[in-house]
Amino acid sequence: MRAEPTCPRCAGPLHEPGLWSSDWTCDVHGAVLPRQPARRPGPDGLAAVLRETRVPVWTPWPLPQGWLVTGFATVGDDRSGARATAVALSGPGLLSGPADMVLIAEEPGVGLGAHFAGLAGPDPGERFDGSPPHVKLDVSGPAATYDHSLPMWAVDGRPDRAVYVGEAMGNWLWAVLWPADAGVLMLDKQNLLDLREPGMEIDLPYGAFSPRLDD
Repeated sequence: MRAEPTCPRCAGPLHEPGLWSSDWTCDVHGAVLPRQPARRPGPDGLAAVLRETRVPVWTPWPLPQGWLVTGFATVGDDRSGARATAVALSGPGLLSGPADMVLIAEEPGVGLGAHFAGLAGPDPGERFDGSPPHVKLDVSGPAATYDHSLPMWAVDGRPDRAVYVGEAMGNWLWAVLWPADAGVLMLDKQNLLDLREPGMEIDLPYGAFSPRLDD
């Protein structure tokens, strides 16, 4: 895995804050929040994300049959806190072979979801909310104060993946699935849970680290 923070929009190298600027900067995208090296799947990785995050940490719950949590990623630093989170999952596709999913929650303008989707980014832009939603998910948030059906729209990203995007709790919610036909998983009734929920005792099943988080 990468040892240094990278650009959330292109995964390129960053210049650290210095004497003349407090920003992390990318040669292509200018001032950005730093994407931190991915964390291995397991309780320690999740606990680190939950300590840092200022946005939801989404997972399907219950997980689809045979699926496992396979890693975590964040965007932000000690000063900003995590302004984007990514949860990777892997399991059997409904149509053929193995499949991967990354669920991203992020503040507008961060660009991590657009990077995984293969969009110029940083946000969905005109692709979002221009037609009736393609799928709806049940979502629940901290202390059961957020609980409703969330509309999501399919957007055209890279051809090897399926991409859906919506908005929850003032943040973008992206679901990116590989291969493209794994997108049919979103047509099944899915419930997303924000893992920041206080007092939860969910025994998440973990698998091997997903290389999708190093893309």
